Amino acid sequence: MEKFVPYGKMSKKAKRKFDISKRRDWNGLNPITRIAEKEKRYSRKIKHPEKLI
Repeated sequence: MEKFVPYGKMSKKAKRKFDISKRRDWNGLNPITRIAEKEKRYSRKIKHPEKLI
């Protein structure tokens, strides 16, 4: 059994190894190419452009 070492006292290598082990995996999916399946999406269009004049 490994001896407990507080995170603040770990070496850089140990912190990196610990952080990598806690990160989640996308299981082969690319999050950039995922599309939201919602009907209402964010739109940059102005709703009432005639009111701006």
